[in-house]
Amino acid sequence: MALDKYQIAQRIAQELQDGFYVNLGIGIPTLVANYIPANLDVILQSENGLLGMGPFPLEGEEDADLINAGKQTITTLPGSAFFDSAMSFGMIRSGKVDLTVLGAMEVSENGDIANWKIPGKMVKGMGGAMDLVASAKNIIVAMMHTNPKGESKLLSSCTLPLTGKRCVKKIVTELAVLEIVNGAFKLLERAPGVSVDEIREKTAGKLIVETGIPEMQF
Repeated sequence: MALDKYQIAQRIAQELQDGFYVNLGIGIPTLVANYIPANLDVILQSENGLLGMGPFPLEGEEDADLINAGKQTITTLPGSAFFDSAMSFGMIRSGKVDLTVLGAMEVSENGDIANWKIPGKMVKGMGGAMDLVASAKNIIVAMMHTNPKGESKLLSSCTLPLTGKRCVKKIVTELAVLEIVNGAFKLLERAPGVSVDEIREKTAGKLIVETGIPEMQF
């Protein structure tokens, strides 16, 4: 069966490594903060000026003055630091972020990402996404495999305005884990009970499928 957004975040948390500095984008990526393994020392960075972000607060324990870049209430960990956005983007642009997790509207088989604008619709702006995709050492996308119309979001080439080119390394959807390899989506894992045929049917871009694709483990 297909994963829900919490399971997508849980699977992405398995990609974290000890000592990583990580930026989590708006939407599903923010949920990754709740699934960081206890044995890992991972520091979360938010472009609105925070280093050392913790998991989401429990209901009734929210502090309206503590928010992430998506204006969601958050918690902080011992040793957290607050600073202005100029310093925050200095960290990002100087390559200090090891991993960025972003949502996306479309990803191409070359690793291009479109995640900020649909022509004709009002948007608040790109935010820090362009800086993150240009500077982070590793970009993982968390998104649904198809749009509300059932059309694939994994394409030969993006149709929406791009956020960045050839920057995405891996994608985790409700159906699969895929890696960008030589201009194609390489299928690494499939969601429990999801067939390779379903993934193939819902992937518009070039898909590499080897034998014995394992199911995701949680």
